[in-house]
Amino acid sequence: MSTIPLQVEAVSVRHGRPWLLQGVSFEVKPGEVVALLGRNGVGKTSLLRVALGLMPSAVGGVRVFGRDPWRQRARALARVGVVPDTPDAPPELDARGLCRLVAALHERWDDTATRARLVRFEVPERVPFARLSRGQKGAVMLALALGHEPDLLVLDEPTLGLDVIARDAYFGELIAELSDRGTAVVLASHDLALVERLAERAIVLHDGAVAADLTIDALKSRFRQGGEPLDLEAAFARLALRKAS
Repeated sequence: MSTIPLQVEAVSVRHGRPWLLQGVSFEVKPGEVVALLGRNGVGKTSLLRVALGLMPSAVGGVRVFGRDPWRQRARALARVGVVPDTPDAPPELDARGLCRLVAALHERWDDTATRARLVRFEVPERVPFARLSRGQKGAVMLALALGHEPDLLVLDEPTLGLDVIARDAYFGELIAELSDRGTAVVLASHDLALVERLAERAIVLHDGAVAADLTIDALKSRFRQGGEPLDLEAAFARLALRKAS
């Protein structure tokens, strides 16, 4: 099978009559950290749902390590870890029970590393998931996503609702993991300051299409002010306003 973690090939998605996405194509290489950017409602989450085999595309398709996630979801996602935008797990299970549940779904599972992550995040092992804080739930989802040592990690607004301390701890853990393993990452987020710390490349969606596919440095340099590159937030705002006009 292909060693390419993610290939998006002319994907088009429609909700009702209007097209949400049209002809979106890009590729994520092994070890590459790619940010998926765009304003609310542009289709980032829908694109990730197609990539994860949760919905089909009307046109085009996706390959995850060479497999079609819509037709071969279990095999396509065997090497993929996912952190959804809303933490979701059986509410009655505590962290230890969730580890056992997810471990049973994977051929490889590093229980020691997973439990260590939960300790670093200060997640109590015996408290049901429903009673954890928003930050603790997010930490559990990240620990579970990394537990089988994935080769591709998909993060959809992973720091949404986290306070500054929890957000920094979350990304510190993630950066250490990526440094150790070289995992490919697709990150959809509005937290552009943290995207700038983590990602090396940005794919910007606008009006259903790819408006830019550049390295972070190239995107910042594309819109200069006084001869100096802008920060990512300012560069993204300039691009969004230019496309809107």
